[in-house]
Amino acid sequence: MERDSQRLGRALVVIVDDRTASGEVEDSMGPLVTELLEEAGFIVDGTVVVRADTVEIRNALNTAVIGGVDVVITVGATGVSPRDVTPDATSGVLDRPVPGIAEALRASGLSAGAVDAGISRGLVGVSGSTLVVNLAGSRAAVRDSMATLSSLVPHVIDELSGLDAN
Repeated sequence: MERDSQRLGRALVVIVDDRTASGEVEDSMGPLVTELLEEAGFIVDGTVVVRADTVEIRNALNTAVIGGVDVVITVGATGVSPRDVTPDATSGVLDRPVPGIAEALRASGLSAGAVDAGISRGLVGVSGSTLVVNLAGSRAAVRDSMATLSSLVPHVIDELSGLDAN
């Protein structure tokens, strides 16, 4: 899994904030996700903060897909409250779900004690040739999820780019 000289691809981070209507909050998760993506070998195009609004989330995801990133990671608003709309917005963008990865994220998060990861409704799937991943919003959930993803995402990106083709 060590690809020191080889980059896995481009990534974008979308922080979904369900605590404010303005979306103008201090983003503490963006730098963490960016650092973990860069450690995994990604070039991170940036971090976008959006309100927990289905249209805003969907627009951010569509922009990432059209922009050609290999993976887009959303953080937050994946739970069971009425304002947790990230999975609902994401479902409208996905061409093909990848439920095994979403289940792995929930299972590993729960076993690591990240309750929000365990009860997350977060989705994982493919839109175009971009892998879209919803993560729960706590630091523990993000750290655990990124560790789980680090072994799975390179394989998915290889398949999407045709590198695994026979």
